[in-house]
Amino acid sequence: MSTNISFKNINKLAIPALIAGIAEPVLSITDTAIIGNIDSNATESLAAVGIVGAFISMLIWVFGQIRSAISSIVSQYVGANKLDEVKELPAQAIAIVVLGSLLVLAISYPFSRQIFEFYNASGQILEYCITYFNIRIFGFPFALFVFAVFGTFRGLQNTYYPMIIAIIGASLNIVLDIILVYGIEGYIPAMHIEGAAYASVIAQITMAVISLFLLLKKTSISLKISFPFHAEIPRLLNMISNLFVRTIALNVALYLATSYATDYGKEYIAAYTISLNIWFLGAFMIDGYSSAGNILSGKLLGAKDYKSLIQLSNKLLKYGFIMGLIMGLIGLFFYNSIGRIFTKEELVLEQFYTVFWIVLITQPINAITFIFDGMFKGMGKMKYLRNLLIFATGLVFIPTLLIFDYFDFKLIAIWIAFTLWIIARGLPLVFKFRSTFLPLAEE
Repeated sequence: MSTNISFKNINKLAIPALIAGIAEPVLSITDTAIIGNIDSNATESLAAVGIVGAFISMLIWVFGQIRSAISSIVSQYVGANKLDEVKELPAQAIAIVVLGSLLVLAISYPFSRQIFEFYNASGQILEYCITYFNIRIFGFPFALFVFAVFGTFRGLQNTYYPMIIAIIGASLNIVLDIILVYGIEGYIPAMHIEGAAYASVIAQITMAVISLFLLLKKTSISLKISFPFHAEIPRLLNMISNLFVRTIALNVALYLATSYATDYGKEYIAAYTISLNIWFLGAFMIDGYSSAGNILSGKLLGAKDYKSLIQLSNKLLKYGFIMGLIMGLIGLFFYNSIGRIFTKEELVLEQFYTVFWIVLITQPINAITFIFDGMFKGMGKMKYLRNLLIFATGLVFIPTLLIFDYFDFKLIAIWIAFTLWIIARGLPLVFKFRSTFLPLAEE
């Protein structure tokens, strides 16, 4: 089975994946922008949204790795022209991840105060964290269900339906955010930070319902759970466990960054929240090409088409780098106006603009790292990704943060650490990929 890796076909996968990929950061960035502009306690509310957002993102990333694992296996079967042999796998995988998410909800909800005290939150910020989290966490199982369905669609070489689902979810969240946070006089009371949380949960539930409908109506995949477990379940669980450890390492970096920013003061954590959400938005936009790499690399590996695999990596690297450069230039052009979308607090803006330039510089660097990261996931090389991220976090991010924090660089310390961390994650992937597949392509 031949695989088309033309510019047109890559973008046919990448652009819908790009749009689908930004759904989650759009949910967070909408909350950030709207909460940051409420009249009272805006800085405290913004700080709380940032802290809770970091924790929920950690949960979604840890458990959402099911998307990459399902996509990798299904796409390899598609490449080998054996799709009929893997149709039972998605239902079993989705059941496993949803049960896991319900367990996380049951454990985390009663201990929300302790969780955010661990993030150095206190006083009014802590109370807002608890309020916001205790609502948003109920969207977690639905978010993971959507991630798992997206993984199935990706494995089937389809990014169009995830795009439709994401557009509906993000649009609904924006509308509900405005209505529920600010209220409609005489009809709906202003709910402030609680309204933002309810908006996110409703959007996630809606996305889950649409995902279920499209998967059942538009594919041959059934969600009927059958026994015994599919023969690929052990490999799937091994992939997930490696990605789980990897994502724990990733979130150690995020936890430390969030904790340090919180400890610096409310203006710092608010500014960090804005900069991190913009960074995430850029990262997920670049992730469109990473997703194309994830989808096509698994298929090419299944077909043992190593020459096309090398050609794919070269094309994706070029396209992703250009996109990262464009995003950085757009941010530079609107440098002085972007921060004011999120807050009018001058002390917060002062801290934001001290680090925003670093966020922009990282965009092309992110492209290289995320594209090869996606390709390695597509090929099922989860163990190498795990070890590399542990190395990057333990030997690059943490020492860099500690050194620059010692010299009182504050938010600059955090973003220098993030930048070096991304470089340490990306360059070894490039060298490993080329040293492995160039010889195979020349045979």
